[in-house]
Amino acid sequence: MEKNTPTHSRRSFLRSSMLAGGGLMISFSGFARFSPAGSLNEPDLPEQWYELTGYIKISPDNSIKIFNPNPEFGQNVMTSLPMIIAEELDVDWQNIAVEMGPHDNVKLGPQFAGGSNSIRMYWKPLREAGAAARQMLKVAAAQTWGVPVEEVTTKAGMLLHDKSGKSGKYGDFASKAAGIPIPKGVKLKEVKNFKVVRHSRQNVEGVKIVTGKPLFGMDYTHEGMLIAMIHHPPAFGMKLASFDAAETLKMPGIKDVFSMKLFDDGFEQAGFDTRTYNDLLVVVGKTTWEVMNARKKLKVTWAPISETKEVVAGFRGKSEVVVPAGLESTVSQMAKMAEYAKKPAKQLRKDGDPETAFRNAAQVLERTYNAPFLAHNCMEPMNFFAHVTDDSALLVGPLQAPGWVEPTLSKILKLPPEKIEIKMSRMGGGFGLRAYGHYVYEAALISKKIKAPVKLVYSREDDMTYGIYRPMYTATYRAALDANKNLIGFHVTGGGIPENPIHQNRFPAGAVDNYLADGWEIPSNITIGAFRAPRSNFNAAAEQSFLDELAELMGKDPIDFRLELLQRAKEKPVGTNNEYDADRYAGVLRLVKEKSGWNNAENKKYSRGVAAYFCHNSYAAHVVDIVKKDGQPYVERVFSAVDCGVVINPDAAINMVQGAVVDGIGNAFYGGLTHKDGVTEQNNFNRYRMIRLKEAPQKIEVNFVENDIDPTGLGEPPFPPVFGAVANALYKSMGKRFYNQPFVNDFKDKS
Repeated sequence: MEKNTPTHSRRSFLRSSMLAGGGLMISFSGFARFSPAGSLNEPDLPEQWYELTGYIKISPDNSIKIFNPNPEFGQNVMTSLPMIIAEELDVDWQNIAVEMGPHDNVKLGPQFAGGSNSIRMYWKPLREAGAAARQMLKVAAAQTWGVPVEEVTTKAGMLLHDKSGKSGKYGDFASKAAGIPIPKGVKLKEVKNFKVVRHSRQNVEGVKIVTGKPLFGMDYTHEGMLIAMIHHPPAFGMKLASFDAAETLKMPGIKDVFSMKLFDDGFEQAGFDTRTYNDLLVVVGKTTWEVMNARKKLKVTWAPISETKEVVAGFRGKSEVVVPAGLESTVSQMAKMAEYAKKPAKQLRKDGDPETAFRNAAQVLERTYNAPFLAHNCMEPMNFFAHVTDDSALLVGPLQAPGWVEPTLSKILKLPPEKIEIKMSRMGGGFGLRAYGHYVYEAALISKKIKAPVKLVYSREDDMTYGIYRPMYTATYRAALDANKNLIGFHVTGGGIPENPIHQNRFPAGAVDNYLADGWEIPSNITIGAFRAPRSNFNAAAEQSFLDELAELMGKDPIDFRLELLQRAKEKPVGTNNEYDADRYAGVLRLVKEKSGWNNAENKKYSRGVAAYFCHNSYAAHVVDIVKKDGQPYVERVFSAVDCGVVINPDAAINMVQGAVVDGIGNAFYGGLTHKDGVTEQNNFNRYRMIRLKEAPQKIEVNFVENDIDPTGLGEPPFPPVFGAVANALYKSMGKRFYNQPFVNDFKDKS
């Protein structure tokens, strides 16, 4: 058995107490909190337990319930996180119920869905929670039976003593266990003995989802609830000057129209307080339809903004952010990026003497890659409910990071955190957008202003024109070859609006003697934010496309070339800050090569492209097979290989990778958002091209590297390399390289 010493103090980590009626309650108050997950047919439980959150709950009648601590937007943590606890608790999965916990970062820990961190950050604390609870139950049984605790065993929620033949359910000993001192060290199961983890379990909310039960923020209702919508400027770089709401107020169901500020002048923003427009024009009414129609009657005058400087307290400390004036256009933005790319940039990493390597090179390959803004386009538009009074606030809705939102809510509402209750609904999409708090703050301030419960609703057009986009990026890659076509130098320089995309310590850094990475940024008033695998989603596309072209120039198989570089990084690494593990990186390439039959004769009919990438602590590789369909390139098959450590729920993990593949193909082919004089040109799905059902691959085969490494990320890592694999397959299909996303712009789209 593995011996584990907790990294947190007993006082901050575990706390046991009695539940009303005599039950066991264990809370992880220092970091994370456990919660059991169970069958789709949820058992009947004592009503008072539904009101408690963040604990393993065991009642005298042997009811066991686990609250999921982390936000859920389709990554299936409602099932996978409780599975971790159930494993160490040693209970029958079918006898456990699961419920979403509210925001409570004292009991539930970080509660952050992002950065592919959910499983990774809760893996050890949740295992310790289940194991500690099981040990306390064993001690309680041993004391009751008068036997050594070492002789007490557990199986599927039962306590057993073989020598005496005594047995009992967990519920029989829950009351006594609550008074047992919490053990200082906890023995955890060996991975090879897992019975719940590593075995596929159905989504605990599956039936609710397919039968349309109210799970999402848009479903939430509250007595006396009104609907609010915001009328924002038609273009980035503009602000509210004045308005006439006389006609709007005459419309049916309309209660009020007013303007307000989101943040007061000089407000110091937290890192995820990003917002597009600070001056809000709000329409409040009885129903969404009435408010949408009434909003059209507003007579508004807009004015240009002036350049401002804002102080943002982010993860790396405080910084001053410049928000320039002006109405930006994609054409001029592209020209400005091309101009910046020619200037000296900020050096991010340098190994060896790249300048001399390029000066003495027999041949230099140089290519530039570009990508546009991307909109998140969550299927559930942004929304949030708020009921704010003079002395309390209730907020309910889809949110990735409640702990990041609460401090700002406390400031703008002038309420202490303990007076603010945040409940998280299931999210209809997220991957970055719902980590930002602007829409939560808007709902809260509107409720406070009108002194009534209100749900703020964005229309699809609001959602797509409000910002928080994936940034525009560009990167130029250069490779220096000697007379024998050996790689002797590598240089990447990249920039963007308004951030640069470069991860300077990732592959092929560490595999080339002479290496240089630098970057630059251009300020913008178009707001950007995290988008599934931030920066990596562009880096992988550019880097993996370039490596393919470089391999061809060197006369090497693209997979073999990557493996050669990784072998060099393993045996004789350059530099000391390389983020990746060369063995694990090579492992996914070898696995995808095998599973795809990379060089098999029967696959010659396909135009094949490969790409691999490391991000969020995991490794992913794809082989994309393209055929011609109605004269257009179509991704018919994809083979995927992923190393993310221990896979908690295999079926759900496969679904996650398949979703990333389809998402990546769609964005690579079609994704793009442009502006003209500050106006977003794609404001709905009739203008913003999304992948269609008929365009999804017929087959996506997912394979995982089997190992016992603690789980790492999965939601984001499979996404970035899809872009590069598609680009490389397109080259084989179309006979030309693709350097600009979306790729559809470089071939006729007959659909």
